[in-house]
Amino acid sequence: MTDPSFALPTLGLMFVLGLRHGLDPDHVAVIDNIVFRMVEERPRLSPWTGTLFALGHSLAVAVVAIGVSLFAHWIVVPRWTATLVDTMVIALLILVGTLNFVALLRHRAYAPVGWRAGLVPRSLRSSTHPAAVVAIGVVFGLVFDTATQAAAWGAAATTRGGPAAAAGIALAFTIGMVLADTLDSQIVSRLLRSSQRAGRGAGGLVMRYRRAVGWLIVGLSYGMALFAASEAAGFALDLDDRTFTAIGVGAATIVAVLLARGAWLARKASRPALEGAA
Repeated sequence: MTDPSFALPTLGLMFVLGLRHGLDPDHVAVIDNIVFRMVEERPRLSPWTGTLFALGHSLAVAVVAIGVSLFAHWIVVPRWTATLVDTMVIALLILVGTLNFVALLRHRAYAPVGWRAGLVPRSLRSSTHPAAVVAIGVVFGLVFDTATQAAAWGAAATTRGGPAAAAGIALAFTIGMVLADTLDSQIVSRLLRSSQRAGRGAGGLVMRYRRAVGWLIVGLSYGMALFAASEAAGFALDLDDRTFTAIGVGAATIVAVLLARGAWLARKASRPALEGAA
């Protein structure tokens, strides 16, 4: 039976983590690149690129989390692995934040910078087939940092309800990530298609949207790295549930405002096209 005290706070946190993970620079970069090609090859499917990617990614996360929850009683994990995982996650957050910070300062034509895309075969990365997009999401979900986080969630769920709790965690995470990635592809696709109908380039609006996402990525990456490093060093803040909830709601609000601005830019871009068609 699932522990009731575990349900709502944990599921709410996982939803917010899913939203944040949906704005991972690797996600944004690979989704936007596929959307640029899909607008030409599969225009009706292009707005749903993020949905397909997030579903594949979530499938991998769910399999790892539920699998660990099922077999946790037979798995003995050395204590030092927790320190190793924390160190690598902090290092990757700092790396991603720094790469995007430098890219934002140096390049006017900014594109989110990540490190996972290089792990995907070129033939798969260049395909616009729906199954290929889902497969790319699966590959991203099985990369070290995401897979280890999913395994940790599965292990934690073992003491609070087993596989059912792990499935609930995976579902809440999935909903948040699907929402963020779907809105991203919807916005970029609409910007591109509206600009094509108007007979002009989409570079300006897309670039403004990308740079806004880039600064959010930098802030989230450094902020999460600082918090994780403080906890690892024994300087964890003693925050109550209300404070954590406020932080989560604040992060979700920032994401929502950013995506709403992107949607507004997309509508703004579509008006000249509609007026021209009339």
